[in-house]
Amino acid sequence: MVYIKYVETKLGKIGIVEKDNKIVKVIIINGSKENSKRNKNDYDNYQEKDTELLLKAKKELEEYFKGKRKEFDLPLEQEGTEFQKKVWNALEKIPYGETRTYKEVAKMVGNEKACRAVGMANNKNNIPIFVPCHRVIGSNGKLVGYALGLAMKKYLLDLESKNK
Repeated sequence: MVYIKYVETKLGKIGIVEKDNKIVKVIIINGSKENSKRNKNDYDNYQEKDTELLLKAKKELEEYFKGKRKEFDLPLEQEGTEFQKKVWNALEKIPYGETRTYKEVAKMVGNEKACRAVGMANNKNNIPIFVPCHRVIGSNGKLVGYALGLAMKKYLLDLESKNK
């Protein structure tokens, strides 16, 4: 069975999805237009339930938004290519309050020319915030390419910067 737990945040309502005792998806329900289209009707497919894991994930997410949690301690799992999984693992190594460029992440996964592929893997990240794709920026230092919208990316980076 696939379960969902909703959390009210300053970014809107967030659904955290659990399958087989792992967090597999985060859905920003009141998010940007891109996110609404990307996740259209996703949350209709899950059973709302307070599992031990979802309650822990909710607590950690609430602590994160209060600036009290800098790392998550949750079992995460995403389906993707080996390259995408390497990128997502690399994203989890970017420290709280810091950023890396697409090129730096490409180097982290062993192919410094794969900047565009890193961007595509970021776009396919189904567990935003927990897998911090918002910490990846353009080589010129600008905020670019965030599937949930640049306003949300800026909010998350500002939150981390002020609570570093």
